[in-house]
Amino acid sequence: MTASRPVSFSEMTGTAPIVVVAPHPDDESLGCGGLLAHAFENFGAHVICMTDGSASHPGSSECPPAALAEMRRLELEAAIAALGGSRDDFTWLGLPDGGLHACPEEGLADEVSDIVDRVGAQRIFVPAEEDHHADHKAVARSAMLLCEARPELEIYAYPIWSRWDDPDFDANVRHYRPVSLEISAYHPQKSRAIQAHRSQLPGGVPDDPQGFSMSADFVEKFATGPEIFWRLM
Repeated sequence: MTASRPVSFSEMTGTAPIVVVAPHPDDESLGCGGLLAHAFENFGAHVICMTDGSASHPGSSECPPAALAEMRRLELEAAIAALGGSRDDFTWLGLPDGGLHACPEEGLADEVSDIVDRVGAQRIFVPAEEDHHADHKAVARSAMLLCEARPELEIYAYPIWSRWDDPDFDANVRHYRPVSLEISAYHPQKSRAIQAHRSQLPGGVPDDPQGFSMSADFVEKFATGPEIFWRLM
């Protein structure tokens, strides 16, 4: 467990809608599912999914990229419903999965900024740059541009891959003064949201067993453990 300060839901959400930026459909549920469930019950939330998630099973003939992208969009809709939201509570940008590094970071920041203004959000949650996935890093870098352009916004990082597979995670993020959000009140909603992303679970795309799959330990860690955040600016 990361040495972090416990915080309440109200400390994290404030009194306005929040925006969660997910590089892929499922990141929102894994990293921020409890936070989103609380926000949907109170002042509201909006999820921005940057990519279409179509690269998770490149060996599948039953689910070619276009079909997989549509499957994952529907999974995201189901996950948000499990957390208490609706189809109006997410934006699907549908950018190439694995290709955000080729997108201008200024453009990504502008997309998020426009949606933040439309939603009326004051707090934005983005993946941690410490995550090794290139798409997570690209979104995190664009968030830093947003920090510089919109200093009135509060922008927080949420770790997924770095929290899972970095043996030095605690030491590497200690200087950020991370906070931990106990989500036991929302375990059922968060678990249902993660399970809604069926294509990313074992056997979800049967004809590509070598494709991506969340292990049981991975799911358990994020479904039941506290959510970790730190303020970027």
